[in-house]
Amino acid sequence: MTRRSEQISLHLNAYLTAHSTPPDAVLRELATETAELYPNEVGLQVAPELGTFLTLLTRLARARTAIEVGTFTGYSSICLARGLADGGKLLCCDVSQEWTSIARAAWQEAGVANRIELRVGPALETLRALPPGEQFDFAFIDADKTGYAQYYEEVLTRLRPGGLILLDNTLQGGHVAGDLPGDEDVAAIRSLNDAIAGDPRVKVVLIPIGDGVSFVQKLGEPQ
Repeated sequence: MTRRSEQISLHLNAYLTAHSTPPDAVLRELATETAELYPNEVGLQVAPELGTFLTLLTRLARARTAIEVGTFTGYSSICLARGLADGGKLLCCDVSQEWTSIARAAWQEAGVANRIELRVGPALETLRALPPGEQFDFAFIDADKTGYAQYYEEVLTRLRPGGLILLDNTLQGGHVAGDLPGDEDVAAIRSLNDAIAGDPRVKVVLIPIGDGVSFVQKLGEPQ
C-alpha cells in the first residue's frame, strides 16, 4: 500500500505525485519492504511527497543538526539526512530495535549512515537526557500522538532561533475538526494544535500534505 496525501481525492493525489520528484530506487525498495514486513503498520511511513518535502526543507534551511522523533523503518530519516549540509548530523529516536534494524540497512544502502546516530528507547527519556540549550536546526516529530506535546516542548527548548519543527499527522484524517471526540490520539493532536497556534515563541502553518504537517518556526534571531 502506498501512502498518500489523505485530504485530497485519489485523482488529484495521482496528479500531485506525477508532478513531484519521485522517490529513488532506495526509497521505493524500502517502502515495498516495509509494506511486506509490516502491512498493519505501513501507515507509520511518511507519504512519498512528504519525504521529498523533508529533503527540500532541510536543504533550504541549511540545517547541520537535526533530530527525528519516531524513525520506524527509516524512510523519513533518509530524506532528512540527504538534505543536511556537509558534515551535518541527524539524531534518530525510536523505541523499536526491530523496525530500526531495517532502517540501519536502508541508511547504508542510501549512503547516509555516517550522518545518522540512532538512540533506541523511550523518546522522552532520550530527549530529556540531551544537554540543555539550543543545539538543533531542524526537527521532525512523527511518533506516538499522545506524546507529541512533551516531545514538542523538549525539542523546542533545544531548537535554535529560526529553526524548524515539522510535526506529522496533525490533521488526523480530518478528525481534528470536530468528530471522534473519544479518540485519544485525535484529542491529543487537537489540543496540541490549539497550543501551538497560541504559542508566542513560534510561527506555525498547518499544511494538508500527507495526513497534515504542522510547520513551526522558532522566533528569534538566528545565531
